[in-house]
Amino acid sequence: MGGLTYIDFLAKFGVGGAHPGGIPLTKNILARENITKDSLILDAGCGTGQTTAYLYQQYNAKVFGLEINPIMVDKAKSRFESLQLPIQLFQGSIEKIPFADNHFDFILSESVLAFVDKPKALKEFFRVLKPGGRLIANEMTINKRLSQKEEKEIKNFYALDSLLLEEDWNHLLEVTGFQNIVLKSQSQSMSQGNHAQEFNFSNIFEPELFDILNQHGNMVLKYQDYLSYRIITCSKV
Repeated sequence: MGGLTYIDFLAKFGVGGAHPGGIPLTKNILARENITKDSLILDAGCGTGQTTAYLYQQYNAKVFGLEINPIMVDKAKSRFESLQLPIQLFQGSIEKIPFADNHFDFILSESVLAFVDKPKALKEFFRVLKPGGRLIANEMTINKRLSQKEEKEIKNFYALDSLLLEEDWNHLLEVTGFQNIVLKSQSQSMSQGNHAQEFNFSNIFEPELFDILNQHGNMVLKYQDYLSYRIITCSKV
């Protein structure tokens, strides 16, 4: 595979709404929150900026995007420029967020925490949220424990440091200081696919990326009873 990863596939294919449920689920979740034009929102790990753009267009809020992958940053920047959206975009890690304490009303994290040092990133989320601020996340969650061999296969393919059960997420959020924690499973499984996905292809991409796409599909099918996701909402009180 020449060292290419699942993240390289997402970046080169320019996948928007790669998270389970895609942009339709995101819209549904956001509609339940009290977002106004005065809200300061961080789309943490914003990818190609699909949700970030929607947040501005729908709510006219003050929206910031943070993304570490340079290809995704370029695609998000092009999106915001072509739509003429005044969204501030930063390249950086959610493990070290370039904002002051108590800054945001909302943080959105869609299939991002799974790929980083979770305790570190959650502490950063907590730090930059205002008191009363809300974290909204859609994150990979396992329904039950796997064997060591199975867990290793999944972690190696997606480059994850850990796979969390629902109670593991709940514990991590609690020890970080979050309150009003709610985790919800969805009826749509990861193996059902995401029909609302968009693509913004790079001019040059390696044939091996198609292998990664196939492997991802196989992985989701093979572990469909185990691999899932949860919608997480919580508050900094």
